[in-house]
Amino acid sequence: MASYSRFGEAQAHIVQSLDTALRARGFDNLKSYIEVDRPTEDGHGDLVSNVALKVARFTKMAPLALASALAADWNDDAVVERVEAAGPGFLNFTLNTRWMAEVVHQVRAEGASYGRTTAAGHGDRILIEFVSANPVGPMVVVNGRAAAIGDSLARILNAAGFTAHREFYVNDGGNQILKLGHAILLRLQELQGRDVMSTWPDDVYPGEYVISVATAWRAEHPDIVIDDLDESSYELLGDYGAKKFQQQHEAVLRGFGVEFDRWYHERELRQALAPEAVIDRLDRLGFMETKDGARWFLSEKFGDDKNRVMVKSDGTMTYFVPDAAYHADKFDRGYHYVIDLLGPDHHGYVGRMRAVVKALGYPPDRLEILIVGLVRLMRGEELVRMSKRKGSYVPLEDLIEEAGVDQARYFFLERAPETPMDFDLDLAKLRDSKNPVYYIQYAGARIHGILRQWRDLGEPDVELDLAYLQSPHERQLLWLLARYPDVIVRAAMERAPQHLPRYLTELASAFHGFYREQRILEEARGVRQARLALIEAVLVVLGSGLDLLGISLPERM
Repeated sequence: MASYSRFGEAQAHIVQSLDTALRARGFDNLKSYIEVDRPTEDGHGDLVSNVALKVARFTKMAPLALASALAADWNDDAVVERVEAAGPGFLNFTLNTRWMAEVVHQVRAEGASYGRTTAAGHGDRILIEFVSANPVGPMVVVNGRAAAIGDSLARILNAAGFTAHREFYVNDGGNQILKLGHAILLRLQELQGRDVMSTWPDDVYPGEYVISVATAWRAEHPDIVIDDLDESSYELLGDYGAKKFQQQHEAVLRGFGVEFDRWYHERELRQALAPEAVIDRLDRLGFMETKDGARWFLSEKFGDDKNRVMVKSDGTMTYFVPDAAYHADKFDRGYHYVIDLLGPDHHGYVGRMRAVVKALGYPPDRLEILIVGLVRLMRGEELVRMSKRKGSYVPLEDLIEEAGVDQARYFFLERAPETPMDFDLDLAKLRDSKNPVYYIQYAGARIHGILRQWRDLGEPDVELDLAYLQSPHERQLLWLLARYPDVIVRAAMERAPQHLPRYLTELASAFHGFYREQRILEEARGVRQARLALIEAVLVVLGSGLDLLGISLPERM
């Protein structure tokens, strides 16, 4: 169900009225200069426009004089209650509270579909590839941040009218699988009592997490003699280990509320000879050259900082080739936009991937790459290393176990994806207003409690009159409810899920202020009914917004 926005309706109304007023004064063709937005500070109305500052040069009037004239010209209407000229030439608009209050009817009528729209995305298909952790070890904390961002972004995009799909790219091809197989073989030998650590190769994964995979393999293959295995077994053992780790990844992510539409395997690409096909395609287009026995992609032609080796002098392909083939496949599947979420060590990847996408003939602006910033776990000022295993990594499941799914997802989502963050474990476990997750969820629990008390009274409804909603706290809640559809669209269009946690914190704060200052059940029935309808609408939006973040809204806390 498409949802219109009263926030947007008010903006459009004011723009049109300002254009009419300017034309009445003989100033045509200035509509493109008219912008209406939220004020940056309280006390400047509900909406503000700097149009007088922008068009004063065309009118030969001082900006403040023009703003004052436009304010004086304003005709009373159902949307705008008051217009004031302020500062060097701003126009501040206060909206009619009764007009704003109609949003309560809309929210209650549309329920969970309120805020959803088809108007922004128009059904455009988007593929979001995220996490894509190598299947050679456990999921780590930064993978969890990518998981929360990618999953929430997909939910937001779908709510804004796009058709977003989630994909996990499994790097189960190439040399890393052989290295994993080598590590598993060494751990199998260790389980038989051999000292392998003193001669452990530098380029083989030393993590103790491989021991559990080796133990599982031995239990499943009791008839195989370990001493009969050699380097020819690396691929067999590596494939086994990769499948085990993928199963672990799926389980951890499912527990984190993340499901993928597809787990796409690099092995599929290699078996289809897609990497070779990409090299041939670039060669036919004239974008490959041979130098020093290697095959180079001329990526500098497409904005990269240097040309890239695709086939080394020994005839092996670099990792860039299957990645290029994978992106060609994404576009060939008919996606209008391709979004990659990459780790903080992948900045150098951006230029080369944009270059190859452009060289292959796909629109480079349809490839969007979001870098997910580093995460540090903290207790106060102390850096935390939670792993019980050898190494410095922190398994995602350890974080989830200690902090909880809701807290982890919220903390990962409240900042812009590229911003490095400190995850405060002590704060995540607090059950008071200092914890932003608890603060939002408690607003919902409070509303549920009020509604339960009202239902226990068993009194019949009276005709709903929203004109009773006039207090500053009520106006603030109405305005926030009206803005919700636009928050979703902005988060979707900017690929910025952090707008939603900020909005929900503002809505929860407004409700808690309303709760402290306004009686509800003790008021006369008409006032009570209006306020109950208002908080029901707030509850709907809190639940909807948290759902887009993959966070629950408990009825009791």
